[in-house]
Amino acid sequence: MTDAERWFPYRPDDAPVRLYCLPHAGGSASAFRSWLGAVPGLAVCPVQPPGREGRHREQPYAHMRDLVRDLAPAVLADVAGAGGGPYAVYGHSLGAMTAFELVREIDALGGPRPVHLLVSGCGAPPLCGGLEGLRPIRDMSLEEIAGLLRRLGGTPEWLLANQALLAMVVTPFRADFTVKENYRYVPGDPLDVPVTALAATDDPRASVADTAAWEAHTRAGFTLRTLMGGHFAVLEQPDLTHKHIAAALQPWL
Repeated sequence: MTDAERWFPYRPDDAPVRLYCLPHAGGSASAFRSWLGAVPGLAVCPVQPPGREGRHREQPYAHMRDLVRDLAPAVLADVAGAGGGPYAVYGHSLGAMTAFELVREIDALGGPRPVHLLVSGCGAPPLCGGLEGLRPIRDMSLEEIAGLLRRLGGTPEWLLANQALLAMVVTPFRADFTVKENYRYVPGDPLDVPVTALAATDDPRASVADTAAWEAHTRAGFTLRTLMGGHFAVLEQPDLTHKHIAAALQPWL
């Protein structure tokens, strides 16, 4: 398996713009599989972190710094391999934090910047991190993690109720939340990349106000869009999400 196949398991059709999509904690590239071909002119490239699906034998990351240090060169190589055209980055929840740090790492490497950063399910960097009031996920039992996932939403009950199946998916979940718990925002200059933030009206993890605070992290333009619903509204309402993505990327599509 090549480096590109490991990180980007779903190869998109040719299109003017590539969109690298980073999943939520415990999520995988397949969360965005249905997005392939959904937006005309957009080549959706779901990102597959190690420790899940086709990379289940690989050790997941425990620190954001290590993750983006490895991911940034893979993205830049993929962009170059596609002809060096415009690309954007999207992330949901933990994926939004990763997307932000990925853009910073690409900038530090001197690589071509994305034309847009899109985030959802996550307050601005100083306002996101571990889950307040909870002991570390790595110390939780399987039953405690099942209870936490029920409260967060987005995980089917049939999986949560099956101990054998839950044990199979809990490793990347523990690892991703360890990344989240270990994350410390380091202040820096605002991005020279426009940002669109999608906020859900009833998201207990990222309020509309906390999501609006992303505006302070770009000097290239900011747009806030709202959706009705909870933490996974962007995945539950793909047509509306795709409409907002298309509007953000319209100049390049």
